[in-house]
Amino acid sequence: MNSPSFNAWKLVSLSPLPVWALVLLAVGLVAGIALAAWGVRREPSRGRRLLLWGLRLGAGLAAFFFLLEPGIRHLQVARMKNRVAVLVDRSASMNFPSEPGGPTRSAQVAAFLEKAAPTFASWKDRFTVEVYGVDPELSPVTPAQLGSEPARAGTTDLLAALRSASAAGQGSRKLSGVLLFSDGADNAELKAGAVGRARAALTDLGVPVSTFLVGQEALKDLAVEGLKVDDFAFVRNSLTVEVEIHGRGFAGQDIPVVLSQEGKTVANKLVRMTTADDVKPVSFTFTPDQTGRFVYTVTVPTFPDEAVSENNSRSFTLKVIRDRVRVLLVVGRPSWDERFLRGLLKQDANVDLVSFYILRTLSDDPGVTNERELSLIPFPMEEIFDTKLHTFDVVIFQNFGYSDPSLSIAEYERNLERYIHEGGAFVMIGGDSVLGEGRASMPTLMEALPVEAAGPANPEPFKPRLTPEGLRHPVTSIGTGAASTEGTWGELAPIPGANLTRARQGATVLMDHPFATVDGKNAPLVSVWDYGRGRAMVVATDATWSWAFTAHRDGSPNRAYDRFWGNALRWLVRDPDLTTLKVTADPPSVEPGRPVGVVVQARMADYQPAQDAQVRVELFSVATQKPVAVQTGTTGADGVVRLEFAPPAPGPYKLLASAKKGDTDLGKGEDAVAVRAVGPELSDASVRPQLMEQIASVTEGKAYKLPMDGLPDVPLLDPPVVEVGRAKDQPLWDRWYYLVALIALLGAEWFARRRFGYV
Repeated sequence: MNSPSFNAWKLVSLSPLPVWALVLLAVGLVAGIALAAWGVRREPSRGRRLLLWGLRLGAGLAAFFFLLEPGIRHLQVARMKNRVAVLVDRSASMNFPSEPGGPTRSAQVAAFLEKAAPTFASWKDRFTVEVYGVDPELSPVTPAQLGSEPARAGTTDLLAALRSASAAGQGSRKLSGVLLFSDGADNAELKAGAVGRARAALTDLGVPVSTFLVGQEALKDLAVEGLKVDDFAFVRNSLTVEVEIHGRGFAGQDIPVVLSQEGKTVANKLVRMTTADDVKPVSFTFTPDQTGRFVYTVTVPTFPDEAVSENNSRSFTLKVIRDRVRVLLVVGRPSWDERFLRGLLKQDANVDLVSFYILRTLSDDPGVTNERELSLIPFPMEEIFDTKLHTFDVVIFQNFGYSDPSLSIAEYERNLERYIHEGGAFVMIGGDSVLGEGRASMPTLMEALPVEAAGPANPEPFKPRLTPEGLRHPVTSIGTGAASTEGTWGELAPIPGANLTRARQGATVLMDHPFATVDGKNAPLVSVWDYGRGRAMVVATDATWSWAFTAHRDGSPNRAYDRFWGNALRWLVRDPDLTTLKVTADPPSVEPGRPVGVVVQARMADYQPAQDAQVRVELFSVATQKPVAVQTGTTGADGVVRLEFAPPAPGPYKLLASAKKGDTDLGKGEDAVAVRAVGPELSDASVRPQLMEQIASVTEGKAYKLPMDGLPDVPLLDPPVVEVGRAKDQPLWDRWYYLVALIALLGAEWFARRRFGYV
């Protein structure tokens, strides 16, 4: 019926009458037919009634045909090609095997797309098929690339990929449908399923999404998942870490779970998997004993037939901070020095003080047979120096050289020495009962101190001398700068005598005696050092209270005493604000394949920003105990520089930094960083058929599962048809035989009515 220049046609009405007129005439025809039927309602013969009704109905339709004046409109049209987007998940989980011993999930998709190529080719007149890899942005991909190039995206975001495919279709070429190939391991908006806003976003796409699930659910795997832990903890306060151990294919097996801190085991537990796909919660409670940032790792064994081995451990960083500094003060006898120090500690809101007096020396003979008769409340030696010792941040012995006979000297000394070595802080304040008369009573504890006794006390008053190390050390930096610190110490009152001590190798002497010497060197007054993981300080006099006196001529208050002991406590507990070099991992936990960043803040001895300081940072592997890489940089005007290391292997690392400005050493600092073995993408090898089915259901698509022999009949929206050329009308009503048919129907009805006696 089409003219050679036209490629489409449609039926139209060529009547010049308006629509309302055609409607009225049609109503009139219907009324005429109804009246004719009403007129023969009493006809006893059913055959006659039907004949008369049929003739009148035929005549009415013929008359209406002539009123409409039907015709054929020949058209030139063009059919627009729509798009079909084929989206292939290129996240790292697609590298898992599709089945035990089988090809990867990406390779399985590649094989299927090659089989589907003829079907895609048959759609060429209606659709343009576009194949994209989701990585996570959309990028064209071929089956050959899918089979040869490993997937590498760190996350799966199926909803974002569907949005991108839909947005790319804005304009003349609309999207008719999406074919989504994935294992469903979404860890973004669809992580919780197609619910809430995610469901609404899928509906808003307006196109059917047919999903093709890739991979089997029966892969054997053991994974550490669901880590729950606070970002920080308080030192010497218990902390709980919760994880979930997900086991597939380990029914009836006992799995050991280990929590370690930078290679040192903190706790371990044993869990039993009861089903083939089981999740067991495990919690560890432990007490951090040092401040700072540390890397912890939860580990389960790796079995030879597991689909993924990288998810058998999970590392995290924990920043340990202080709530209040818990101080134990043990005093040999009351004195002005003890009174001033105890008053200072009691009024400090950041200090939780526990203090005891021991009012005896080794030479005292009470003349009793039972030592417990000497006190109304016996000194809790065992509780303090054994069971509760680890709860204190700082232990201070002030002029104390007595050992309770109820507990052997060696036993509690070993506890104290071990306490310091494992991260505690200890201060020994001199006097006539220690570093003098009682110096031989605590030989084990003395090994943890930076000095050793070297003779009887020197009673001569003197003004302490600040050493070069003390001029820049945070304990003795009581001024706003080096000059101010030196001047402040010079204005303080003299010290009425001191114990004579000898500095050990590795000790730092901050202040010494300007006149008294030991082995040709000035006798130390204030000395510090690091002992194991802890710190110790010795003040070889019990007269620091004299520094609390007003020494200025104008009578203004002097807070040198407060600042000295405040600085000492903060240094002993490793307050990060007292260091001239602050090191911060940026961020403290790094996803696999990401660089490790570090921010270093350098300050001068007066704590002003160290501009143009040369910073060196070493990335040190805790696992291998070897440096991995070194970066250097120069600080800006704010004393800050950010450096970055190339992505290292998974594991715990330390960032060890040092800085110099010219010939001045600005100190050292460190922080910890955890490089995860797997990100959320590889932590779980399972597939999610439920999510793929939900996506298909919400978008009115269909859900399938690979492998398949060929591409099924997927739902797609039809492309629109657009008139682009001229049109030509060809009437149909003007044929002579249509008029003959109308006359014949009317004549037959008239003849029948006359014959049956109705005319």
